Amino acid sequence: MTDEVTICECFARDGLQHEPSFVPTATKVALLEGFVRAGFTRVEATSYSHPERVPAFADASDVLASLGRRPGVAFKATCPNPRAVTRALADLDRGAGAQELSLLVSASESHTERNLRTTRAAQWERIAEMIRLADKRFRLIGVVSVAFGCPFEGAVDPGRVAEDVARFADLGADAVTLGDTTGVATPKSVAALFERLGRELPGLPLIAHFHNSRGAGIANAVAALDAGCRHFDSAMGGVGGHPASIGYGAGLTGNVCTEDLVDLFHAMGVRTGLDPDALAESSAACEKALGRPLHSMVARAGFARTQGESRR
Repeated sequence: MTDEVTICECFARDGLQHEPSFVPTATKVALLEGFVRAGFTRVEATSYSHPERVPAFADASDVLASLGRRPGVAFKATCPNPRAVTRALADLDRGAGAQELSLLVSASESHTERNLRTTRAAQWERIAEMIRLADKRFRLIGVVSVAFGCPFEGAVDPGRVAEDVARFADLGADAVTLGDTTGVATPKSVAALFERLGRELPGLPLIAHFHNSRGAGIANAVAALDAGCRHFDSAMGGVGGHPASIGYGAGLTGNVCTEDLVDLFHAMGVRTGLDPDALAESSAACEKALGRPLHSMVARAGFARTQGESRR
């Protein structure tokens, strides 16, 4: 293996928010424990979204309490507003909270209004308050949604995205995620944006978060890798997208499939630290939990064992 990346498994949050039926807490915890056994060191576990807004995460505190602390593993929770950070702090004080928090902005006004029910200016005020409240007790991950295009406004100015990333860095974010929320990115646009940010903000970890709505997710991940990105989000079975109650985006709006991304990276000689056998077990468990076949090609064809990697 000649290179190394870190993949954050997002099935339990970005994946499940798209599901119309509530997945039992015990099932979520069992899946998350399986992800840890597979070797993930970063796992998106839940969201502190308002339970009435996103019912899938009404059990956020219970999930985190059941997981407890796992040496070498950072569980992440999404926080859309200051009240969410307050909940995260309360769980942390009880000894069972997340180690990372995702803080969200959208690169367009229309998506901000639809997804966060506010304006961009107001959301940035919230972000500053959230970072103040967090008080360096978490690793903070800034997230720029619709970074490559908005379902309501179309093209997004890369300069605006670069400004958002720089603003997160100035406020103290430890890393920033670029989200292709509805899968409109191309390898060309991905390479251009990651290369630009690498020049303008050297040393800031950037996380590639691609949705596979138009089948370009894996190609975009490789473009990000070639542009210097070494941190990726993905979800088992390619599930996920916007919350089930929000109607935008067409087709399969899910994330890049973890199984497929890992298999390709291993075949390219890129280390992930993940065990293909345990990953296959998790893949099957996710399909069982949702009661249907999911979208991973590797789940059907099997991992390329000659190029596989054992966890070390």
